[in-house]
Amino acid sequence: GKTRNSFVFGVGDPNADLMLVGEAPGKEEDLKGEPFVGRSGKLLDNILRAINKKRGEGVYIANVLKCRPPNNRDPIPSEVKKCEPYLLRQIKIIKPKLIVALGKVAGQTLVKKDLLIKEMRNKVHDYNSIPLIITYHPAALLRNPSLKLDSWKDFQYIRDFIKS
Repeated sequence: GKTRNSFVFGVGDPNADLMLVGEAPGKEEDLKGEPFVGRSGKLLDNILRAINKKRGEGVYIANVLKCRPPNNRDPIPSEVKKCEPYLLRQIKIIKPKLIVALGKVAGQTLVKKDLLIKEMRNKVHDYNSIPLIITYHPAALLRNPSLKLDSWKDFQYIRDFIKS
């Protein structure tokens, strides 16, 4: 927290069925105080639109960490330990029908296992009695567009899960 500009808590519908969880704020998120506002956020908004969802309407977006790590490095265990109670409280208040971890780091944090993303995808995990699925982080889709088809399949599943 010493190097942050903003405490990036989360944003969205407090009664959301769908909760998206990333790993930590990036540079733009740190400056604006809101998760997923850069290029990744724009892509995420487009993905949500494709499944008839919208930021703030039935969707809540948060991160495991609430502050940007120095040099945008991956979160370290002590940071996760300090921030996870905030995430748990958010989940308890919102009571989503489904949690979606965006990316390997968020997925590993929530399933508490050191797995590759391909080992975590295509499964429904449990996070404190709430179904959890893991998909690619939008930044990964920007870096590697070949992952978009798999991500689209994940989000179709997400759409259908929320409807059921």
